[in-house]
Amino acid sequence: MIDAGVLVIGAGAIGGVTAAKMKGGVKHVSVIDANTEHVEAMRDPGLLLDDLGEERRVPLDAHADPSDLEGPFDFALVTLKAPHLEDALGPLVERDVARTFVSLGNGLVQDRIAAIVGNDNLVVGTVEWGATNLGAGHLAQTTRAPFVIGEPDGETRERTRLLAEALGTAADVRITQNISGQVWSKLLVNSAFSGLGAVSGLLYREVVADPSGREVALALWREGYDVGMAQGITLDEVLGVPADALVVRGPEDRQRADEALEVAMGYAGATKASMLQDLERGAKTEVDVINGGVVERGREHGVPTPFNERVAELVHAMERGERRPGRDVFEELRILAG
Repeated sequence: MIDAGVLVIGAGAIGGVTAAKMKGGVKHVSVIDANTEHVEAMRDPGLLLDDLGEERRVPLDAHADPSDLEGPFDFALVTLKAPHLEDALGPLVERDVARTFVSLGNGLVQDRIAAIVGNDNLVVGTVEWGATNLGAGHLAQTTRAPFVIGEPDGETRERTRLLAEALGTAADVRITQNISGQVWSKLLVNSAFSGLGAVSGLLYREVVADPSGREVALALWREGYDVGMAQGITLDEVLGVPADALVVRGPEDRQRADEALEVAMGYAGATKASMLQDLERGAKTEVDVINGGVVERGREHGVPTPFNERVAELVHAMERGERRPGRDVFEELRILAG
């Protein structure tokens, strides 16, 4: 058992699955979530965890009120959606609930979290495996892949190693000295596959299996890659492939990209986009820090991002109920290629 106390902040698909799989592997794990029905179900009869088709009940120490937490914890894993960061983290920081906070969310949220918890108190990570929220007290892990973690300054510290051991009770873990490159590479995954999954209503592998969907996904990836290059970021490997393997600029790049897509979908093909899950629940998505994040950085560095801009517009239209997810968006987006 790993001698660490872990608080999971936000028991959605990623956070709840992580907490359930860590239980018994670390000294103590607690969960805090604003959904009281979900919290009560996780406590009794316990979270119903579907782990790639195998179900089990995992009773968790779950809370809705920060004052009920018994800290300090060694690590607080931040798996919240971007719109809720400030409201949720502020009270926890005031109570000194954790020694180190770990950003595990989607999109460009790391600076926002650092501003709340303090730069020195933050370790940054990404999650390459997928999970689905099936309702109060019921979550499913749908793919297997690693956590990737790293210190913002690239150093590997004792806390980094302890965190890797703790997270290793839930999934494989890779420590990187280039976490900024990893964050941007994961952003390419989210902007291309989660963005298109949200607007089409399809799993990642279904997006790629559609010829038009594949073309648009590669166009989104290329835009995000070019924005990363403009910032001087050295992109990290993601989903088992180098980030540049999915950059198509001409026919000569096609075979390499198709082979890389096959590898990547082997890791993440069964993933249901978290933004699609949000749309289905009528919740606000994280598109502004995913596709919108690419657009914002592109403007700052003079890189056009018409595909990411249109995906963000479509998601917002779906949030407002003006559109519904469907395959028809692929042809609409292909028009942007001229």
